[in-house]
Amino acid sequence: SRRDPHLREVLWFAVCCRALTLLLQASLPALFNLLIPDHAADAFCPPRLSEPGLWDLLLERLLGGLSHWDAEHFLFIAERGYLYEHNCAFFPLYPLSVRAVAEHSLSSALAAAALYKLGCVVLQCRRAAFLAAVLFSISPANVFMAAAYSESMFAFLAFSAMWQLEKGQSWLSGMLFSLASGVRANGLINAGFFLYSCSKSFALQLQVGSGSLRKLPPLWKQLLSTASSAVLMCAGIFLPFALFQYYAYVRFCGPGAGPEQTVPRPLLQLALDKGYRLAALNGVKPPWCSHRFPVVYSHIQDAYWNVGFLRYFELRQIPNFLLALPVTLLGSWAAWTYVIADPRHCLTLGLERRKSEEGKPRAGFCCPAVFVYMVHATVLLVFGFFCMHVQVLTRFLGSSSPILYWFSAHLLQEYEPLLWSEGTENQMAAPHSEKSRLGKSPGSCGKGTSENPVVRLLMNCRLITPLSRCILGFFLSYWLLGLILHCNFLPWT
Repeated sequence: SRRDPHLREVLWFAVCCRALTLLLQASLPALFNLLIPDHAADAFCPPRLSEPGLWDLLLERLLGGLSHWDAEHFLFIAERGYLYEHNCAFFPLYPLSVRAVAEHSLSSALAAAALYKLGCVVLQCRRAAFLAAVLFSISPANVFMAAAYSESMFAFLAFSAMWQLEKGQSWLSGMLFSLASGVRANGLINAGFFLYSCSKSFALQLQVGSGSLRKLPPLWKQLLSTASSAVLMCAGIFLPFALFQYYAYVRFCGPGAGPEQTVPRPLLQLALDKGYRLAALNGVKPPWCSHRFPVVYSHIQDAYWNVGFLRYFELRQIPNFLLALPVTLLGSWAAWTYVIADPRHCLTLGLERRKSEEGKPRAGFCCPAVFVYMVHATVLLVFGFFCMHVQVLTRFLGSSSPILYWFSAHLLQEYEPLLWSEGTENQMAAPHSEKSRLGKSPGSCGKGTSENPVVRLLMNCRLITPLSRCILGFFLSYWLLGLILHCNFLPWT
């Protein structure tokens, strides 16, 4: 970070944002609890097994709002393991590390740094990468990056793996992707990055000029090498998921998990009151154990949370669809912008060797290297909209894909005059728009300075364009509302 002032600024700003989140969490809920009482949500809330001390009560009073909803599961698993069947919807790597000091802030800051490094390689535009990383620090999913949720750890591992893959470090990337799939189930879809990378490499080799054919190995050797690499990498990514499903099978479908008295009586009573299924006792096994492929994760999503195709399309869920509307529009707009910028590249899946792209590649959001990330984000968006509880789309996309931040940075650079800068000798791409009347050009990708562009826009909020206000308003309002509503047990993203 000493060599790169942008990276130093990203890390500093990310840590400051997390600290501000904790400060607001310690002050705002106390105020809003007077105005908005805690919602009586039917959420997982295990009983305390011992009387809390004075410091425990103080900490609960100040930061207890960050332990609601899914955080209760992660904290319970970290303390008690996978006692209840539905706890198995939450993957083990995060609970194993949740006791680390300042883990949430550290993971989130490292995720911002990884996103910056990834953006520098993919976008070939340091200013755009810097702006995107700073936007990540004020993500609309900010409350979940600070709470006892797995989003910040997953973002750090996923963005780091993408960065290493772009650098050609396939094995290190595979290890990081594998760790990510041990944090969240949607880490499995990251195998697509390896499949695409191998396919693209093979397709481009087939299109080399005749003069280079002699230097290439036979076609069957290329195909065998590519296929074996893809299989090994994908197997590594799927391994944590498979091992965890096997653990759940042994835990809940085995001959018995131990005598009933090993479970504290309050937790047994909670299971009886709520209908939670404990590990197999007295030979009684849950129905999913008899499936041909006994996967506990899909069973929990179906049985406990009614997750499935179009199941959330009900009139009473309209407020939740409205919550997901901003990120849905932003993601759809990003896909449309990318497709119309280069339809041929999208139709050929980026597998065509084009002479116009040889040498110095295009830079910015619409460059060819963004294609696989755009496909990844679109798949997540479509799946989340039609098959999940739609209100989670904001944190689902915000912690899994860089597109939300890259496209927001693209819009701000293209349409916000306050961010237009003079071209420099290090400019990597020609501006997409015409020079303004002030002689400044939007979209330039020079080194620029490490001045924080988000702070600059906020300090001049009266001068910025309506589009910039909408983007920053979305990020900041969801951050603030998340602290107020999530911490009062009200449904949020």
